[in-house]
Amino acid sequence: MRDQLEALILQMYKSNILYSEAVREFKKRFILTVLEENRGNQCKAARELGMHRNTLSRTMQELKIDVRPLRGGAKRPPRSARPVAMERRQVR
Repeated sequence: MRDQLEALILQMYKSNILYSEAVREFKKRFILTVLEENRGNQCKAARELGMHRNTLSRTMQELKIDVRPLRGGAKRPPRSARPVAMERRQVR
C-alpha cells in the first residue's frame, strides 16, 4: 500500500496539483469511503473516523458531500409510524 501511495503522490506532484487540493481530495475520498461502508450513517462513520458527529457534518458541508445517495432512500419512519415500545417494568 505504501508503494501505491508514493506513486500516487508522485503522480499528483508531477501534475502540478497543489497541496491544499490534494489534502481536500484525500479527506473527501476517505470520508466518503467510511460513509459508504456505514450506508450514510453519520454517527457510525464519525465513531470510526474518531471524530465528533458535528465535526463530521461540518466537514461534509465544507467538502460538499451528500449522503442521500449512500442511504439508498431508506429513512427512519416518523415516530407516529413506529411500533409502540413495551412498557418498562418497574424495579423495586
